[in-house]
Amino acid sequence: MTIGPVMIDLEGLVLTEQEIELLQHPLVGGIIFFARNYESPEQLAALVAEVKHHSQQTVLTCVDQEGGRVQRFKAGLTLLPPLRKLGEIYDKSDEEGMAAAKAMGWLMASEIVGLGVDFSFAPVLDLDYGTSEIIGDRAFHSDAKKVSQIARAYIQGMQDAGMACVGKHFPGHGAVVADSHLELPIDDRKVANIMENDVLPFEELIDLGVIQGIMPAHVIYSDMDSKPAGFSRAWLQQVLRTRLGFTGAIFSDDLNMAAANVAGTFVERAQLALQAGCDMVLVCNNRQGALEVLEGLQWHQTAESSARLTTMHAQKEQNLAALQQLPHWKIAHDAAKDIMDYS
Repeated sequence: MTIGPVMIDLEGLVLTEQEIELLQHPLVGGIIFFARNYESPEQLAALVAEVKHHSQQTVLTCVDQEGGRVQRFKAGLTLLPPLRKLGEIYDKSDEEGMAAAKAMGWLMASEIVGLGVDFSFAPVLDLDYGTSEIIGDRAFHSDAKKVSQIARAYIQGMQDAGMACVGKHFPGHGAVVADSHLELPIDDRKVANIMENDVLPFEELIDLGVIQGIMPAHVIYSDMDSKPAGFSRAWLQQVLRTRLGFTGAIFSDDLNMAAANVAGTFVERAQLALQAGCDMVLVCNNRQGALEVLEGLQWHQTAESSARLTTMHAQKEQNLAALQQLPHWKIAHDAAKDIMDYS
């Protein structure tokens, strides 16, 4: 069954009548959950089941559950460390760092899958140059090779739990000061510099065949294109698809972010992102914008694009309550506490 190209969000803890109608729209192929949608594991699992019940087609469910500053679901789940902590452990012992990354990837993914959610937009593959506050400790490291190594272990943990990964924010958000949620960042570095450094983790993980999804940045890389990467055929088609050989799903970043304003109206943003090569566009935290896209977008979702999105469904079924009785979960849960306190 076809998966539609638009991902939207929900207002609260239960579906509204309007949202039940929206789930039946042929363009709606995904739902992203935020903290406002979460009260407890039981409530969220019921909401996910309700979403799937009312959808007239296969729908992806997802969340941003990176850990640290970006963890939408907390009560009843493990408080996850920021990814930077894993990089700090890796610096002292690469073996311990890899083991910790794999454990945290598994822990995050298994708890989310245990709620009935397909995937988290993780991990962050940006390099931390010490300039971007919005990235900061969300990044594993400042060294591209180390990011590749740690991320590979983290993704292995995710996949052991049955979750596909989404690397972000291609080709790299870490070198700009501006927060793309609030303004349009411009990275004036040479493309060769970006390819040699920021793109390296994406390239190596693609070569290994372990990365199923990618989210491009709402950043203009002026040496390549005048459009942000998420609206750029140069970045998504010429570099990501052709040069790097990526065959997985491409998700736009939220089209409600200030940096996306450069692409025009919500309909124009969605159209441009899909034409550039995105398989699914996110329209979050702006219901009117989402309605405009669903009413005005002219787009035929191809079988190839839908097939790429299908790979993002969780590959295992897991009951959270049963999971939390397993020795494996208890070990990982205790490890997360230790990592949070690591210095």
